[in-house]
Amino acid sequence: MLGIMYFLVYTLCGLWIVGCLLPRKSPVIRIWLGISLGVLLMMWLPALCAFFWQFSVRAHVCALAPLAVLSVGAYFLRDRHPAAKMTQEDGRLLRVLLLTALPLTAVGCFLQWTHVINPVSNGTLHVGQSTYGDLPLHLAIAASARNSSFPLDYSILPGEILSYPFLADTWAASFMVLGCSLRFAMVFTGMVMTALTVCGYCILADRMAESKKAAALSALLFFLNGGLGFLYLVDMQGAALGAAGNNELQSVKGLWPRIQLVLNGWYQTPANHAEFGTYNLRWSNVIVDMMVPQRTTLAGWTLLIPCLYLLFDALRPREGWGLTISGGTDGPTAVFRRREISPRQTALLGLWAGALPMVNTHCFLALGLCSLGWMIYDLIRSGRQRGRALAFWALYGGLAVLIAAPQLFTWTFRQAVGNESFLRFKFNWVNNTGSGLLDGYLWFYIKNVGLPFILILLSLLEKNEKRRFIAAGAFMIFLAAEFIQFQPNTYDNNKLFYIWYMLCAVLAADYGLELLGKLKGLRARPVVAVMACIAFFATGTLAVAREIKSDYQMFSKADVSAAAFVEENTAQDSVFLTGDQHINFVSSLAGRKIVCGPDLWLYYHGYNTGERHRDVSAFYTDPAGNRGVLEKYGVDYILVSDHERYHYAVNTAALDAAYPLIYDQEGVRIYGAEAKE
Repeated sequence: MLGIMYFLVYTLCGLWIVGCLLPRKSPVIRIWLGISLGVLLMMWLPALCAFFWQFSVRAHVCALAPLAVLSVGAYFLRDRHPAAKMTQEDGRLLRVLLLTALPLTAVGCFLQWTHVINPVSNGTLHVGQSTYGDLPLHLAIAASARNSSFPLDYSILPGEILSYPFLADTWAASFMVLGCSLRFAMVFTGMVMTALTVCGYCILADRMAESKKAAALSALLFFLNGGLGFLYLVDMQGAALGAAGNNELQSVKGLWPRIQLVLNGWYQTPANHAEFGTYNLRWSNVIVDMMVPQRTTLAGWTLLIPCLYLLFDALRPREGWGLTISGGTDGPTAVFRRREISPRQTALLGLWAGALPMVNTHCFLALGLCSLGWMIYDLIRSGRQRGRALAFWALYGGLAVLIAAPQLFTWTFRQAVGNESFLRFKFNWVNNTGSGLLDGYLWFYIKNVGLPFILILLSLLEKNEKRRFIAAGAFMIFLAAEFIQFQPNTYDNNKLFYIWYMLCAVLAADYGLELLGKLKGLRARPVVAVMACIAFFATGTLAVAREIKSDYQMFSKADVSAAAFVEENTAQDSVFLTGDQHINFVSSLAGRKIVCGPDLWLYYHGYNTGERHRDVSAFYTDPAGNRGVLEKYGVDYILVSDHERYHYAVNTAALDAAYPLIYDQEGVRIYGAEAKE
């Protein structure tokens, strides 16, 4: 309850600040921006105070002081225009949110509820297919942040500063510090971010698109994305062409058996299939494979979309008073005809953008690339007013860089600079095996992105300045992701491609409805619309349906009981010697440090863990001869569970003889690291 009250304080302050600075925005926009700003402030202010007072109740209380200063400052810097009232246009936007955002939000929130350590009657904790891999890392960061000093250590690699963007997880930790459970903290924050992301995208699409119908279609294209992979289900369905692990999607005959295989198999969805070499299906559905399991991506989108809205809106055409930038002639689609320069909006945008790196670095990079594309386009079109246009970009960009630089130098560059696995040239993303392209270049994107990719390209052939302006920013992101591999995991470039698609889905929706309008009067028009919807949504719908159905045990009853013992009977900063399993109750449920986590995460974060893995294995095999391992890593406790027994030649007799056994239940044994007398 205290955590919810604390969250409401930030929400109210966010609404107050936005209301003071941007009163001329519609009530719907102010509410969305205000709640989003409250989330941003609750992520950052306690974390900043934790540099002085650890991530504790005291830090959270002290964080209310800068929150009050910001709220009071917003009052003195307020825009004195009266607050805008609800209009008919706002009513139409609310209908879009009700009919489009609400159902999509319900799906996302349902998956948050069922896929994040969901307790069942037998005392186990369950997850879904998509959260089976990454969720334990986010649990570990959140659970270990409580009462920890900043900058945080990597709890699964003690001694290394946590450079992975952590604010989405420490935000959940704030609720835990204030008395909430780990599950509640993760699920509640996940639901809030899901709602803000879906509603925010609908609002952004409404600002960019030509109509409310196009805004709704943009949201459906983005959140139910998936491409043309569903065609593999109908292709050659009269023959069984493969077996488990080898062309498995087509290993059974008939459409319905293949659909059942998708709904029940492990990553058999035609959006993101496990056999990359066989099908090369890499366009994961954003709800089930990004927003639910990848909390940093979800948090990044939650706070990126307001930045995109504020930036695009700052370049908007305006009726009445404004600063003439250039004489655009495209009527309602003109972006450059008249611009009202709002110092308050520009400053808020710059500060908000600068806060992104430790929420999600990819989102900060994508926003920077998009801003670069829009700035170049803007300056070219500004003509003799280029100096005035440049002033806007200087204020926005200067503030963003000023706020972002300390984060980048403290965390991001520390991890990436000098590491050869970051920032490498690689053309055509995951389609390039190093020895050639798996699919033809254009066919790879048509197959994966689907019909919207064709509509995006065709839309750019039309003389529509607003669409070209949107594309100037979007394709700047596309080009960077297409030629540069930013992380060891090539697949992670999708975090940039999805933001490209976030913008370009508006182009696809606008142009698709324009084409449909040109078919007016044709009796086949409804048939064309139905066929287009099948092509748009069949794959994404299958991916969502599969995820809703998926259910896997992550932690056993024995794990849960042992985690409760560890949390109640060991110090918060204790270090445990365990195996490198990614499902580890010590780190993920109890929030304790372990000597070395799995390369499933650490390798792709740029760390070489070979020495630690060898030391852990050596100790379990010969505890007496490798006593120095405990001293080397400051180990306080030793875990022996089924995983350690399976992966190491655990010398249980030597452990029993040398170390005190403090826990022994249901196959889980925990030893103190202080040797017996």
